[in-house]
Amino acid sequence: MSEIYIDPHLYTTRPEPNGRLPKEMAVYDLLEQLQIPYIRLDHEVTPSIEACHDVDAQLGIEICKNLFLCNSGKNKFYLLMMPGTKQFKTKDLTKQINSSRLSFAPPEFMEKFLNITPGSVSILGLMNDREHQVQLVIDEDVVKQEYIGCHPCINTSSLKLKASDVLEKLLPAIEHKPIFVHL
Repeated sequence: MSEIYIDPHLYTTRPEPNGRLPKEMAVYDLLEQLQIPYIRLDHEVTPSIEACHDVDAQLGIEICKNLFLCNSGKNKFYLLMMPGTKQFKTKDLTKQINSSRLSFAPPEFMEKFLNITPGSVSILGLMNDREHQVQLVIDEDVVKQEYIGCHPCINTSSLKLKASDVLEKLLPAIEHKPIFVHL
């Protein structure tokens, strides 16, 4: 695995919009509107959870593994948040959410419902799911931590957010109630 470049500075403010995508800037707008503080770290593209380890270390957190899943009929969609170190086993999840034959959802649904692309899957993409097509599923170990790490809808930055702010401010504001599971 090759190392990615990481800007050594930790930021607590939004970046300048130059060269940033509108969907990323919309994340900062929402966080400011909800008065949710964050720490931002900019870096090269993180194509996998493994590439996030240095980002994790610099932010002092464990970036969540975010999986965009669907049932075999492609009519039920799930965003699963779990610790990056846990292995995902479909059978462990299907029993708990009463869904059969889960698989990774095609990228076109990720873009349609969350306005994000593979590698950038994040709980913050749910702000774009105004029709509530995606059910949020959170492994309980994620919210046992004080902080949650996630991308601002693009995988060239990572954010450190208080788990309590995500649960008590963000999710109610975007009207997404999670299902908690144990994987």
